[in-house]
Amino acid sequence: MSGYRKPLKSLGQNFLVDGNIIDKIIQSADLQQGDSVLEIGPGRGALTLLIAPRVSRLVLIEFDHALADELKRRYATDPRVTVVDADVLTVDLRQLLSDSRSWKVVANLPYNISTAVLFRFLEVRDLFSRLILMLQKEVGERLVAAPDCSDYGVTTLLLGLWFDMRREFIVPPGCFNPRPKVDSAVLRFVPLQKARVDVGNEEIFRRTVKAAFGMRRKTVANCLKASELLQAERMLEILDQCGIDGRRRGETLSMEEFATLSRSIHAISGDIL
Repeated sequence: MSGYRKPLKSLGQNFLVDGNIIDKIIQSADLQQGDSVLEIGPGRGALTLLIAPRVSRLVLIEFDHALADELKRRYATDPRVTVVDADVLTVDLRQLLSDSRSWKVVANLPYNISTAVLFRFLEVRDLFSRLILMLQKEVGERLVAAPDCSDYGVTTLLLGLWFDMRREFIVPPGCFNPRPKVDSAVLRFVPLQKARVDVGNEEIFRRTVKAAFGMRRKTVANCLKASELLQAERMLEILDQCGIDGRRRGETLSMEEFATLSRSIHAISGDIL
């Protein structure tokens, strides 16, 4: 793109420059001519160049005003492409994407906002059929972690309740300009039609999960007793009723066990929490 300047550290800009990785991301997105695609943080448009000719609708959200202006000039005569100069964390995605029933998402997410963006996508998951997201490798490992390992935690469970998530491939630092200090990972997210398990009340499930990981070195009994979900005595009774040993730690509980806890708490508390 014209008007080149150095990437901004304040925006976490690491521009993808490796052609092989760009091709692999495009392949993972499985783009079809009739697709509508949302790209977050297109930057200098390395991915955009390959996405735009392949789809019928492309919306770009770019927070860097100068880069957004460059993209607007590049695609000024292409009615299929819309460039939005905005923060993805504040833009109304449901309104922005109202002209199509199902979207694919392609994004090289800045490390400093990646988790927040994931939860924004979770809120409007019904808009999407597939998301191909590049994240810091450490974040990606947490998302696809299995129980009883250190990476397993809150994001694993809350995102896993509504998405099938799979790591596609690792991206080394040399594929970016400037080079980040860590590896990245490309993950595929496919929204589920219904929650993976019956949690009873999703807000109670969310609070239960967060409470269980609030003090990772402590037992699940101590974590839940310290929460404000229920009185400590009742929480111990529920653990016993659910057949969960309170001496275990949160990272050893499966999603099904957290769902059982959530349903039991909801049965006692109703919707008053």
